[in-house]
Amino acid sequence: MDNRPIGVFDSGLGGLTAVKELLTIMPQESIIYFGDTGRVPYGTRGRETIIKYTKQDISFLESNNVKIIVAACNTVSSVADGIGDNLSLPFTGVLNPTAQAAAAATKNKRVGVIGTTATIRSGSYRRGLAATDPEIKGFDRDCPLFVPLVENGWISEDEEVTRLVAQRYLTPLKDAGIDTLIMGCTHYPIIQHIISEVMGSGVTLIDSGKETASYCAGVLAARGLLSDRKADGDCSFYVSDQVEGFSRIAGIFLGKDIKREVSHVNIDLY
Repeated sequence: MDNRPIGVFDSGLGGLTAVKELLTIMPQESIIYFGDTGRVPYGTRGRETIIKYTKQDISFLESNNVKIIVAACNTVSSVADGIGDNLSLPFTGVLNPTAQAAAAATKNKRVGVIGTTATIRSGSYRRGLAATDPEIKGFDRDCPLFVPLVENGWISEDEEVTRLVAQRYLTPLKDAGIDTLIMGCTHYPIIQHIISEVMGSGVTLIDSGKETASYCAGVLAARGLLSDRKADGDCSFYVSDQVEGFSRIAGIFLGKDIKREVSHVNIDLY
């Protein structure tokens, strides 16, 4: 047993959907979350910049004595793949667990991927799907407007602007005849109801945060690192920009109000 916290980071607040899933699967665990809100989005940055930011994010979490680090950011997992290989503690991104889940779900071997521009440009999910099942044909599309729409709270089922944007992005994937769609950004599950309606009931949606949380639980169990105490969803939140307004947006991602104080971190010190 190991009662140290799980460390989770993301370029912003989207990774909180992964935190929600982690707490659903392992309510006894405590979590330290870092959102790099001062430098969001990573999805429009170059590879070297993303790697630099990722190393700093990891260093901050290591300084808090976490037992595993989860990169709840599809951009990091896609562009900085392998960055956790030399760490002294377990590390996982979202790419491999998500690709494996999609490969297991598809029936017609036609899988779509939506994500940030950097994630799609990297081709990481296409490679991950091909490595899992060479017969799978991947179709991808970057959806850069989804993140600001979510973070500005344009998420209701009757939000016309978000629905129109979704139709514009997703119609080519629907026309391609995919039966499985990877939501390759942890923001996207917030508007899953809109994405699902546009794609239709015949398309299975794969939530990268949910699949990663399940994988993380398996790693901790296999290594004997699960907590044996009742943490009751104990989370500590850190951001690199102003803390004002965090609680409102975090409530959208977590599905509940947060009661813990949010702390500011000067990430350039790491």
